[in-house]
Amino acid sequence: MSRAERRAGARPMRRRLLLAGWLIAAVVICVRAAQIQVIEGSQWKAIAESQHRSDKAVAAARGTIRDRDGTPLAVSREMFRVGVAPRELRDPAEVRDLLVKTLDLSRSRATRLTSSTRRWATAPGQYPPAIREALADIPGVYPQRELQRYHPHGEIARGVLGTVMDGSGRGGIEESFDSLLRGRPGREVVARDNVGDPIPGETYLVQPSVPGGEVVLTLDMDLQEIARQALQAAIEKTEAHGGDVLVTDPATGEILAMVSMRDGETAGLSAINTAYEPGSTLKPFTVAGMLTHHVASLSDTVDVGDGSWDVAGRVLHDVSEKGRMTVADALRLSSNVGIAKAAQGLAFARRGRADGVALTPGQQYENLRDFGFGTPTGIQIPGEASGTLRRPDEWSGQSPVSLAIGYEISVTPLQMAMAYGALANGGILMEPRLIKEIRDPSGRVIRRFEPRAVRRVVSQNVARAVGRVMVSVVEDGTGTAARLASFRVAGKSGTSRAYSPTGGYQRGDYYASFVGFFPADAPQLVVYVKLDRPEGDYYGGAAAAPVTRATMEAALAARSTPLDRMALLRAERGPSVGLPSGVAPVRFAEQPIDPPAPPAHDEPAGAGGDEAEGVTLPDVAGLPLRVAVRRLHALGLRVSETRLGEILGTAPSAGTRVLPGDTIRLRVGRRSDD
Repeated sequence: MSRAERRAGARPMRRRLLLAGWLIAAVVICVRAAQIQVIEGSQWKAIAESQHRSDKAVAAARGTIRDRDGTPLAVSREMFRVGVAPRELRDPAEVRDLLVKTLDLSRSRATRLTSSTRRWATAPGQYPPAIREALADIPGVYPQRELQRYHPHGEIARGVLGTVMDGSGRGGIEESFDSLLRGRPGREVVARDNVGDPIPGETYLVQPSVPGGEVVLTLDMDLQEIARQALQAAIEKTEAHGGDVLVTDPATGEILAMVSMRDGETAGLSAINTAYEPGSTLKPFTVAGMLTHHVASLSDTVDVGDGSWDVAGRVLHDVSEKGRMTVADALRLSSNVGIAKAAQGLAFARRGRADGVALTPGQQYENLRDFGFGTPTGIQIPGEASGTLRRPDEWSGQSPVSLAIGYEISVTPLQMAMAYGALANGGILMEPRLIKEIRDPSGRVIRRFEPRAVRRVVSQNVARAVGRVMVSVVEDGTGTAARLASFRVAGKSGTSRAYSPTGGYQRGDYYASFVGFFPADAPQLVVYVKLDRPEGDYYGGAAAAPVTRATMEAALAARSTPLDRMALLRAERGPSVGLPSGVAPVRFAEQPIDPPAPPAHDEPAGAGGDEAEGVTLPDVAGLPLRVAVRRLHALGLRVSETRLGEILGTAPSAGTRVLPGDTIRLRVGRRSDD
């Protein structure tokens, strides 16, 4: 067969193969098209839609945290970022000028925003809601809403409140109640272009967000500010590293103020998470244990010798006490030797023989544990330390003596404040209460937190007896710097050595502390103060007691605090009642375990009794301004004029009958006959 014939025969074969290939390709394309459009159609449709739009969470407004009177402490503030789509601007020059005026941008910055070659640009910073109205109708300019956590009172309670990071609470109330405060986010759909960028203005709300609930605290912002100022002034004066102040209501366990300061910052909360050895502020609880277990009475005497005592390989020292003194005087003068000897059964009854009864390790341990030491208080914020109180089987021979005077034990400031509250209220340890109530987003109360008694620690008689000695501590003992002119104060100072992080005591470093409650006969406030490593006169009575006095004086002078001013008026100071050394022995009658009724702080003015009849306006002419204001506030009156100058009188005039809550104007100036 010739070559031409072979070529002619191959052509039909190639055509058939080519046709078959095309037919197979067509069948594959049709099958694949059917698969995509019929079988996988919904899947590919969803993918296509996802490329052109996407779901986005809409943040919910975080709930508000308030103080006891409803003052907002932490709120969600609406702010805006401003986005610009330069290609959509009709008049870039006009928009540039508007951005300069509205956002306070530089002209060069506004020019870059409006003439950018990018599809989208964002102005720096965040802006208040007012800019939304100013820019809402400008094509190509898009205000974008954001929520920001805002503290109207600054850092004043930051340690208690905590912070918010990435939408979640960190520390304090923000963390404890995060699920309540954060609310429920909504959902919106954002349209996107062919390259996946959001299309400005093409956003659709699908599900609105639900704001978070509210938390109302027991804190009083007036007292919180008073405590902060007093602590800051003391730190600056003593050059201390930091400090803590707590103000509580002993009847209810409410925390009215809690301030911790380190290096000028108030974001920490060492008041609950940092334990220390309390020193002499623990002595009232040792004496309460001795009275409860009949180891000694306040009138029993103890011989402190020359002010030193070698016991179990340790030498205790007193500053100046010598000879024989009563147990009451040992507490009043803060005698280490006297308190330790009395706890060891070395106190003598007045008839002259030694009783020889000591606090057993079990009694000593249980007494301190009952006052709340060595275990968390259960406060409603995270990070609380439990402190250290070792069991008796872990003690050394020195431990009973050390514990009697406040060593070999570590406590938190909160534990100490609550324990003193038990002495103030008649012997009942209260659970600390920081949360007053919880509300839903509409403001409806969904839960209230009522006062809760943990246990009766000592009898009412024992608590009152120890309280009377603590009055003498302030009247003529180691705490005279906490003395008030108008009211008797009960308190105790403490000075303890600071422990080094590397082990052992830090030479020359001390904690100075003071705890007081007033009025002593019907306590309304417990004020705890601790200074960390003050310089100079570092004793608690010298460094910390003045802070307690300043806090109490400011609370009395403040226009609005939780104090029951009519009760204060009834508790005004009479003659000094320093405890005589021969005080009568205490009776040990147990009382019911029910907690004392809280004072009627919220009773309206004029609600029955003497209050309805009003009070007589005193003559304050010639008094110093602060004294005059404090005296009027103690009567439940408001003061409208507090400028400096000589007080000439009041309007209405002295002697007029007025009702608590009335506003009194001070007439201040120079007398015409000067």
